[in-house]
Amino acid sequence: MIKDVDLQHFEIKQLLEAIYFRYGYDFRDYARASLERKIINRVTQSKLHSISQMTSELLHDSRLFNQFLKDMSVTVTEMFRDPYVFKKLSNTVFEQLKTYSRINIWHVGCATGEEAYSMAILLHENDLLKRTRIYATDYNNHSLDIAKKGLYDAAKINQYAQSYRHAGGKYELSDYYQCKHGSAIFNHFLKEHITFANHNLMKDQAFAQMHLISCRNVMIYFNANLQNRVVKLFAESLVHRGFLLIGDKESLEFNEQKESFEQVAQKERIYRKTSKL
Repeated sequence: MIKDVDLQHFEIKQLLEAIYFRYGYDFRDYARASLERKIINRVTQSKLHSISQMTSELLHDSRLFNQFLKDMSVTVTEMFRDPYVFKKLSNTVFEQLKTYSRINIWHVGCATGEEAYSMAILLHENDLLKRTRIYATDYNNHSLDIAKKGLYDAAKINQYAQSYRHAGGKYELSDYYQCKHGSAIFNHFLKEHITFANHNLMKDQAFAQMHLISCRNVMIYFNANLQNRVVKLFAESLVHRGFLLIGDKESLEFNEQKESFEQVAQKERIYRKTSKL
């Protein structure tokens, strides 16, 4: 008789194949432990009896699939998260970006947009925003709707203001937003330089001619095969000597594209495309 754990692995495989066939989203190369945890949690939350029942329901119920997408997407973010990273960007990468007449930045897995606005603020303070276009992408449309509004809980602003100062902010964070009904809405001139768009790293193509790509704490959910594919996509998207920023728990050390990049800052996980390419 088949063991329960083997049956669960079989059911998950069937579920992922069904999702790829029906919706085109490919989760087959996601890191297995977190994937299984999220799937089982969705079965419980939706009061389903089994993973196999969820497979059947997902094929015909787009609302359940959209809920599954929310479960799978990374929504943890905040303004100026890890301020030392933003400070390093300002002091090193931005100095190089000043040599370009036009600057393209791809913020991958932007979730609800807080870090994209953080980037825009520091670019503004370095006199770079007016020639910059930030492409902030995610596959979670619900998160993108929040990001486009630039409307955040005012209760978090004190923490964000502290992180802004630690990131080397030159003024006051309050210069960039207005409070209304318990929310802080960020200024329109920041939004004018950010394009929020749906993009699926699992199947969509590269963004061309990027000078900086920020993809923090996204690849930790991928297995080695998908990490190799995604970093290759980044290498193809970057201009000659472009920069790549990844998360503090991520590394290119074992990636097949390792030779395509050189390390600029170890602690901050900043890399630069090598001159060999």
